[in-house]
Amino acid sequence: MKSPSVIRTLSAALAATILTAAAVPEARAQATGLQASGTQMIGAETIRLTAFRQAVAERAARDETLAAFYRARDFEGIWSGEEAAERRSAFVTALAMAPAHGLPASRYDPDVVRALLTNARTPREQGQAEVELSRYFLAFARDLQSGVLDPGEVIPLIKREVLYMDPLEVLKGFADGNPMGYLRALAPTSPEYQRLLRARMEMQRQLNAGGYGPTVSASLERGATGEQVVALRDRLTAMGFLAPSVSMEFDAALEAAVRRFQVSVGLTADGVVGGATLDAINVPLEERLRMVLVAMERERWMNNLERGQRHIWVNLVDYTAAVVDEGHVTFRTKSVIGAGDADRQTPEFSDVMDHMVINPSWYVPRSITVNEYLPSLRRNRNAVSHLQVIDRNGRVVNRNSVNFSQYNARTFPYSMRQPPGSSNALGQVKFMFPNRYNIYLHDTPSQHLFSETVRTFSHGCIRLDDPYEFAHALLAAQEDDPVGFFQTRLDSGNETRVNLETPVPVHLVYRTAFTTADGVVNFRPDAYGRDGRIWDALAAAGVAVGAAGL
Repeated sequence: MKSPSVIRTLSAALAATILTAAAVPEARAQATGLQASGTQMIGAETIRLTAFRQAVAERAARDETLAAFYRARDFEGIWSGEEAAERRSAFVTALAMAPAHGLPASRYDPDVVRALLTNARTPREQGQAEVELSRYFLAFARDLQSGVLDPGEVIPLIKREVLYMDPLEVLKGFADGNPMGYLRALAPTSPEYQRLLRARMEMQRQLNAGGYGPTVSASLERGATGEQVVALRDRLTAMGFLAPSVSMEFDAALEAAVRRFQVSVGLTADGVVGGATLDAINVPLEERLRMVLVAMERERWMNNLERGQRHIWVNLVDYTAAVVDEGHVTFRTKSVIGAGDADRQTPEFSDVMDHMVINPSWYVPRSITVNEYLPSLRRNRNAVSHLQVIDRNGRVVNRNSVNFSQYNARTFPYSMRQPPGSSNALGQVKFMFPNRYNIYLHDTPSQHLFSETVRTFSHGCIRLDDPYEFAHALLAAQEDDPVGFFQTRLDSGNETRVNLETPVPVHLVYRTAFTTADGVVNFRPDAYGRDGRIWDALAAAGVAVGAAGL
């Protein structure tokens, strides 16, 4: 989580403390350069400070950013006086909209700011309030721009580094620019965030109006009639998949709506309501809204990250990997991700793909070697015979010369490798974005896994359903005949590294709620339970599913 100085909540009690602070003798902070007489020494020149500026200097000295900001302004304020009215109004308006962005309403209460401004009557009180308002503004700006939470502290496998703007530049930008325009630009401007924001507000209005209505309690398909069909029709209408109707028949229009809904939740679009479809239709609106709020927080974590005009977007829980060019998906394929065990889950991070390997060898990770294969080798030296035993010098070792039973996981001195071939665990091509987690994208001989709805089977790497076509899409940027180029090297049977002339950013993300270009919100199950934990952390910080901010 952020430090207390960043996320402090400006409550009425805190405001009262600030307003009564003038009655308490304050120590003169050395950082301000103030003397007991109320003067500041700048070189040989002595400048008498007003009570307002004196208070600003003393209060700002507690924070390096605020001290630098106000020192550069000769301790003049940005919140006081008629000339700051537009700035104050814009900030209060932005605070009122904080819950719409999924920020904690209790942390950012516009009434506290109004009270602080109204009750600070003396110049000294106004100077103290001035600095606290700037502190409050910086905390708000940071949350709105980059998220309420520190992702790695909530989920250790989120290895994403959140990029924060320089708070001094944020203050300067706000003070020097159009207040309302600057505040609006703090939130992510990505199309995804804007669509999520609109969806969140629409879903909140719907929740206030009663939600999705009665649940559907029976399996249904085309031709059915009765009250359960009406319940199904009403829920799909409330979700936006069907135009309003009073028909009690499961007709072609309703079947088409069911198919559209099934696509939006990642299910086979057969138009039949039963099993997983029935469960998905009955998910409460409140739960869907929480998923959207988590997705907005996740989007804020990536706000200042340069995604790349061309990049690879792997949504782990959508089980897809896509090539994105200038905001448009130009290629997409199914994927398999890490299994649900804590030591096999795929982490979330961004890196840069710089090459692919055609006909790769598989160098077995040490953890798999000693935990999964060594026990078998101790029982039978010819176990896992498709793997070579390799010594420290990279030479293949004759198994008959090794007494495997004398080694344990700590002392085993060998590594293992699977040579190139059609049965190689990596298939016949892998895509490398070198990273400390040893995660990459690759082919697989286990093609049957792609017929599963939930595809959590790997040791952490991402397996691709259409790896050759994925390679063609990447090579098209540098080869006149990407298919022929790839096939020639594949047919050689030799392990071949192919560098990407222009490296491509790769983003491994986890979005249980995401939108399509036309604004339809898609939902996916929380395969690793990560979004549930993120919601719990957001709720603990004060984020709520409520009507405030609309």
